[in-house]
Amino acid sequence: MPARAVVLAPVLDIDGGKQSQAQKKEERSLSARLAEAVGLAAAIDLDVRASGVVPVKRPQPATLFGSGKVEELAGLIRAEEAELVVVDFKLTPVQQRNLETAWGAKVLDRTGLILEIFGRRARTREGRLQVELAHLSYQKSRLVRSWTHLERQRGGFGFLGGPGETQIESDRRIIGERIDKIRKELEQVKRTRALHRKSRDRVPYPSVALVGYTNAGKSTLFNALTGANVIAEGILFATLDPTIRALPLPGGSKAVLSDTVGFISDLPTTLIAAFRATLEEVLEADLILHVRDIADPSTASQRQDVNDVLAELGIDVESEADRVLEVWNKADLLDEKERKRLENEAARADSNPALVSAMSGIGLDKLRGEIERRLNRARLTVDIAIGPQDGALANWIYEHCEVIARADLGEGAISLHIRVAPEQRERLSRLASSRVKLAAE
Repeated sequence: MPARAVVLAPVLDIDGGKQSQAQKKEERSLSARLAEAVGLAAAIDLDVRASGVVPVKRPQPATLFGSGKVEELAGLIRAEEAELVVVDFKLTPVQQRNLETAWGAKVLDRTGLILEIFGRRARTREGRLQVELAHLSYQKSRLVRSWTHLERQRGGFGFLGGPGETQIESDRRIIGERIDKIRKELEQVKRTRALHRKSRDRVPYPSVALVGYTNAGKSTLFNALTGANVIAEGILFATLDPTIRALPLPGGSKAVLSDTVGFISDLPTTLIAAFRATLEEVLEADLILHVRDIADPSTASQRQDVNDVLAELGIDVESEADRVLEVWNKADLLDEKERKRLENEAARADSNPALVSAMSGIGLDKLRGEIERRLNRARLTVDIAIGPQDGALANWIYEHCEVIARADLGEGAISLHIRVAPEQRERLSRLASSRVKLAAE
């Protein structure tokens, strides 16, 4: 039976209730934020009995909320018979402990809730290790909120004797040892992933990575572009573990497409650190598709949240604009007038975003064409004639270049129409010299 829960979204009211024009415009985003918090709670099957935005005039170090508000919320929690209170805010360990005492219910802050969701969603061994690492890092900083056994001391042993270590020190040490062990295991995962990337590099296909706010439709788009059958549910963080498939392109060439974990505002830094091995697929990608739910009223703020996470990973969207292509998804949810307005906006934008619907197929052919155009921009297309005596050259080309077309010239000779990555041009030039000529496209 699902746990009964109340979801609270605190809003810091630092000017004493005098809303500026900008703050009034944010009212809709506050409702969106609350809806997102309720969605996060639903993602772990909580029975949300009540929810609301709670203004906080002056954050209290002990409880975040003022004493009167804490008492008022306690009445709501008792009335709803809630076993769990989700506070969509980053609580300190002391605040969390004091609120649990005041409300007589377990309290989960935003970081804890997201970690709980990730723990439920992880399927592979790598995913589970990454989530456990983030969870332990979170717990280690919050041992203060544990129960009184943490204040006890254990007797010393050995030559020094003395009072020994406290239980909290012991717990912290045990968690630290487990964190070290997981990091070593993830380092091995990182090396294995690097080997897999190296083996893919030998297959001369460019790489494309999907990123985006959670529930923007990345997995649905992934399935539509590749014909895969990745889980694509309308819930937050439906998939965590990366999936890689071949992506056929209009000109007959191929790319490798990877689907990654969704981002979210205030994504815990412990999770970003833990999932760095997975997110290296994004760092190494030739092209990044930033999938946006263009029908969501909060799409602009979600875009900034994703860009912030990318910046933490070392990707500056502004300076790497050619490498990041925005995909405005869920166009099928727009009315005709709004869709036309966005089509015009996309046509005027220098970044050339693609307006699509992964669900209905709107704009997918145009998206494939834009992906191919961007990937091929840095790749040289050449024609090369190879005689029967050039078997080693032909073998090298098939291993390191993308063969688009092949034609027999007779007497064992062939003509290849190929695409060459920038890093292979010099090598091809040395091997083939006069046999290579630029192809007209």
